[in-house]
Amino acid sequence: MKLVPEVLEDLWHLERVLEPGDVVSSSSTRVFKASGEEGDEGERKKVRIELQAEKIDFSKSASKLRVTGKITGGGPEEYIQLGRHHTIDVELQKPVEITKQWKEYQLQRIKKARESSKKPLIGMLVIDEGKALFALIREYGVEFGPELRNHASKGDEKFEERRSQFFGDVMKQLNSMKVNAIVIAGPGFAKDNLKKFISERNEELSKKLHFESCSTAEESGVYELLKKGVLSKIASEQRVEEEFSLLQSLLAEISKESGLAVYGAEEVRKAIDYRALGKLLVVDELLRKDKSIEKLLDDAEKMKVEIFLFSSESEAGKQLTGLSGVAGLLRFRIE
Repeated sequence: MKLVPEVLEDLWHLERVLEPGDVVSSSSTRVFKASGEEGDEGERKKVRIELQAEKIDFSKSASKLRVTGKITGGGPEEYIQLGRHHTIDVELQKPVEITKQWKEYQLQRIKKARESSKKPLIGMLVIDEGKALFALIREYGVEFGPELRNHASKGDEKFEERRSQFFGDVMKQLNSMKVNAIVIAGPGFAKDNLKKFISERNEELSKKLHFESCSTAEESGVYELLKKGVLSKIASEQRVEEEFSLLQSLLAEISKESGLAVYGAEEVRKAIDYRALGKLLVVDELLRKDKSIEKLLDDAEKMKVEIFLFSSESEAGKQLTGLSGVAGLLRFRIE
């Protein structure tokens, strides 16, 4: 399967589906010493490396996934030493090919990541006292939208009225954006005043908004935000929000003793056998440590159960780990 990671979240997904023994292929560099003499530092050559993974490390700070293993193929042949260890750095916008025995839940994870990338990832608004510029961040790049002008002047007796009209027009445009999250940024206090304006009038819209800083309300301001990594930040927040919501539903059913929530592999297995399981919640790290959990997932998939993989690093994931790392929400009670 050929993949191109586009945001930091994609690297995180890859780290969670890759396993020792998988074959990974991508471009890389190796040092080639022509003379072989002592002191010859060699020349770094660009190559294509295929290796069998032994170690997989995701570095969030470096924005790369490091896959280490023995070289099994590649080219040019004169620069490839089969059997030698090498590390491939899987980075954003860098194609990678993965050959493995794909499990259904892993394919679903990749499919979900792909589908989310086809939608507008987020909306953006850069704003100052004079204008507001809208944009959609799509898979293929930035799509700039309308630009609204603020005709309010501080020396004008109708300043407040005209500024409110400007903010009202901005709010209407924001409301029409078919996205789950919108980043608002700009120099000065315009973004802060807009935040107050919207919070007093549209609570639902306010929940979508994320406020950042940038130096200008021009197109370059949007690219400035992208360079700061706002896409990865928003994607991470949305995943955390989904995890937290599911965990709260689980804890609520447990506290009510409704019989519609179970935790622990044995209880989850029972729910699967009774065909009562509706949603399966699993900490991703547990899949690496306990192979029996894979069997639970395989059987749940056959029953079309919704499967949610929690990050072991998130707060919700840590709480789920405290409940054995695997739990389920049921469609009906079982005795």
